[in-house]
Amino acid sequence: MLKHLVLFAYVIVMFSAVCAGAAETKDIKFPFKNAEPVVFSHEFHLVKYNNNCKVCHNAIFNMKDRRHFTMAEMEKTKSCGACHSGVKAFSVSSEKDCSRCHKGTPRDVTYKINGLSNAVFSHAIHIAKTGGACRSCHNGTVITGKGKPVSMDQMEKGKTCGACHNGKKAFTVAANCDRCHKGAMKPKDIVLKIQGIAPVTFSHNIHTAAYSCKECHTRIFPYKAVVGKATMADMAKGKSCGTCHNGKEVFASTGDCAKCHRGLKPANIVFNLKGITPATFSHEIHTAAYACKDCHTKIFPFKAVVGKATMADMANGKSCGTCHNGKLVFASTGDCAKCHQGMKPGMINFMLPKSTGPVTFSHEFHLQSYKCADCHTKIFPYRAGVSKTSMADMEKGKACGACHNKGKDAFSVADDCDKCHKM
Repeated sequence: MLKHLVLFAYVIVMFSAVCAGAAETKDIKFPFKNAEPVVFSHEFHLVKYNNNCKVCHNAIFNMKDRRHFTMAEMEKTKSCGACHSGVKAFSVSSEKDCSRCHKGTPRDVTYKINGLSNAVFSHAIHIAKTGGACRSCHNGTVITGKGKPVSMDQMEKGKTCGACHNGKKAFTVAANCDRCHKGAMKPKDIVLKIQGIAPVTFSHNIHTAAYSCKECHTRIFPYKAVVGKATMADMAKGKSCGTCHNGKEVFASTGDCAKCHRGLKPANIVFNLKGITPATFSHEIHTAAYACKDCHTKIFPFKAVVGKATMADMANGKSCGTCHNGKLVFASTGDCAKCHQGMKPGMINFMLPKSTGPVTFSHEFHLQSYKCADCHTKIFPYRAGVSKTSMADMEKGKACGACHNKGKDAFSVADDCDKCHKM
């Protein structure tokens, strides 16, 4: 009886082991997004290696660390590549043997791209073109198996699709956007919002009617909506839009601003000055007679106020004085009230020793007979008091003595002291 019980127990244990083995040695499927799964047959391999599980576990496959290995890793003897190296079994790097593991037909791969039509990769077209040479792409260099997105800029430098689509082996990725991006590929207009001025809208529709994508991408612009900022001064030097908009290929970026800035009405610029009425620059008046490029960026950068220019600078042909020189238009040294509206220069008091009493210069009195330009900046700079001039200097024709001298326009500083010095 005991002998039968022992035999029965042994049968139960062996049956349990067989059942457990059957559960643990079923086929394993490795799924792929765009192809049929690879099926690993435990049954086939156990027959091959006399049911010796230790050939693989845990020498090659760690049951606790279940991770995916790329083909590139297998070719370096990782995972299946430990045996499938061409010595013990067929090599994973043998192109003719790819179909021994990868059954069925690979499906098309669709790349969804934000703001643009999808790009579709056709396995069928490429397999037919390469004669079934899968390793043309799946070689650990072109397709690495890591699945990281690659930009068009990287493709143009030979990454992924760009390894073949370089204009030599196949059409270049830089020139034929619609050959990969199927459907109605219509890049959106790009609106550039600029503080204090009308926005600029770049129309892909207008530009792609005359030019191919490669004219701009990525030679001038990367494949992104807005990258960095380019000033109008940069464009005037041939950067960004100014690469083409240079007045030779197409209209200059420094030309008619309203061609890009729709409805542009530059505001007046008010220069608040100390001790004098402000000067107002009217864009409306000036753009009625001149183009934007006459001033920008030849004289002024495209900013409201850049630095300071004195009236003396203008008299020397700088800033507004470039045009306001008395030849092209009225001189900046002429009638001050043309720019400084309602200007009434005040009295200037020269505080002298008590023995002589103060001297007062009346702008109002002198403006009855003379223009600002007669004194400024020929005799005096545009400042209330600059340095001191002695009576001896005046008698030699300096400062007030330029006019107030014998034989000159007004009474001599050497006579009638009390005309100026109220004593």
